[in-house]
Amino acid sequence: MSELDHARWMSEALALAARAAAMGEVPVGAVIVHHPEGGVEKVIGTGFNEREIGCDPSAHAEIVAMRATGQALGRWRLTDCTMYVTLEPCPMCAGAAVQARLPRLVYGAKDPKAGAVETLYRLCSDERLNHRVEVIGGVMAEEAGALLKGFFAERREKKQ
Repeated sequence: MSELDHARWMSEALALAARAAAMGEVPVGAVIVHHPEGGVEKVIGTGFNEREIGCDPSAHAEIVAMRATGQALGRWRLTDCTMYVTLEPCPMCAGAAVQARLPRLVYGAKDPKAGAVETLYRLCSDERLNHRVEVIGGVMAEEAGALLKGFFAERREKKQ
């Protein structure tokens, strides 16, 4: 996969993150691209944060996208997919990526408070686990970071 492909799919994840922000959710978006053997790659699952609107602590963008992908494929193993997410996954989402047997995860901005892929923990590459996920970080990180910073600045402004 090329940098152009990564930017293409991350742009779609950023659009989902913007939708989340418009709904009052923390702006994180995720897109899962299916790479069928001998077929054409396409988006098969998407998600954005839905914790507030769904009153669900597990409704992170990555989990929503993985659930949609599993339903579309009719299986829980996402062995021929790549997940694109605008923010480095937390421990729950990184663990779910490992459990789903995702071969590759591409993320935008690092998460200094909960990043479990490279920043605080390295769950996706932990050799003690039964599967490892290839990680590509920093794709469109500035755009993803700006969306998050703008969202939280606006929230702080409203509190004053």
